[in-house]
Amino acid sequence: MNVLLGKKLGMTQVYDDDGVVHPVTVIQLGPCTVMQVKTEETDGYVALQIGFDDKPRKRATKPERGRAEKVDTEPKRFIREVRVDALTEEHQPGQVLTAAEFEGARLVDVQGITKGRGFTGVVKRWGFHGAPASHGAHKNHRRGGSIGMAATPARVLKGTKMPGHSGHARRTVKNMNVVRLDPEKNLLMVGGGIPGPMGGFVSVRVVKRETE
Repeated sequence: MNVLLGKKLGMTQVYDDDGVVHPVTVIQLGPCTVMQVKTEETDGYVALQIGFDDKPRKRATKPERGRAEKVDTEPKRFIREVRVDALTEEHQPGQVLTAAEFEGARLVDVQGITKGRGFTGVVKRWGFHGAPASHGAHKNHRRGGSIGMAATPARVLKGTKMPGHSGHARRTVKNMNVVRLDPEKNLLMVGGGIPGPMGGFVSVRVVKRETE
């Protein structure tokens, strides 16, 4: 299995054998439960539906509880579908996948939801410099300035950088180095930062060329 779900626990630093310090992000990688196996005959494609992090039954909907009961597990907070090339005998509903699946991996792609910034102005959202703070400038220091056009085309062009909703978008950081893997505690340490806040859900995929 080359994809697992997890949770961002935070950042720290570790030393390598040469005494060099490396900033790392600690991810709780699994355990993930196979909630459903999709086959070519029943669904038209081959995939595994995996879930991570138990949800209290009283907070789960009836369909969520029913799906969990079919595989004798608890409802999950984070569920994703993962395409696989071919199914094996090990791919069964209720199967538990742990961080041990990533043994030997050196590079991974981490996908998560970035921190939401709400409605932001152009200075914070796009890095505009703003207007001068002297020479008669009055209450327009962080404004974007004129956005209009001349008589031709006499409209605001699509894609113009303006204030608006910022953050809370799905982002993928590719080719992150696997610094350490602790299969017993289901912990994965990757070099650098990943999208999202502490406690945010992420999906981690082994880079394909590492599995070939």
